[in-house]
Amino acid sequence: MGEYTTRYFMRAFKVITDPKSFDVIGDKTRRRIIYILRARDLSVSQIADELEVTPQAIYHHIKKLLETGMVEVAKEERIGHFIETYYRATAEVFNFQYGERDNPEAGEMEVKEAIKALERVGFALKAEDGDISKYVKLVMKTESAGSNPGVEEKIAEMPDIGFFGAQHAQKLARLLSMTDKQFDEYQTLEKEARTLLKSKLVENKQVGQHPQRVTR
Repeated sequence: MGEYTTRYFMRAFKVITDPKSFDVIGDKTRRRIIYILRARDLSVSQIADELEVTPQAIYHHIKKLLETGMVEVAKEERIGHFIETYYRATAEVFNFQYGERDNPEAGEMEVKEAIKALERVGFALKAEDGDISKYVKLVMKTESAGSNPGVEEKIAEMPDIGFFGAQHAQKLARLLSMTDKQFDEYQTLEKEARTLLKSKLVENKQVGQHPQRVTR
């Protein structure tokens, strides 16, 4: 009979701020690995079978994910003279904050992906690189308003608070930390960002609704 370590409680979500993590998670296979490891503990060979990839390739991906703290060892099980290592994701949801707050280039890539996603649900935006860059700068300013990384990290590490509850708590903490002047500036920036997006909307064809051409 195998011997194994106890499986620890998985936190609801984890804030990721290390810029290296963005390069790591940019790989499709690594995203798939994290997705399946959120549901159950698996060994390298099991992950390889699940994704139809060689074990050698999975070892490489797991090493990268371990280094960035998105995957950890869940248990080690002894089978005869061989020890099988099982892995799991370190959170159910990862909240990546580096791109928009500190790195405009990464933020612009995220917005471009978001625009592609919006088109699939009926929001067609025609935004040039300059428009996206301007939008990201506005978002960076709104994100920095009332920001308190220490408080936000403490909230993120609370194991008994769910993902959405923690996100809401972080937002409230930012709002409560703002002075009246900062809040007025925050609202102005939010309105400016929305106005920019609306100006680039060429078609509103939401799923389940009649198409609407945007006229100016």
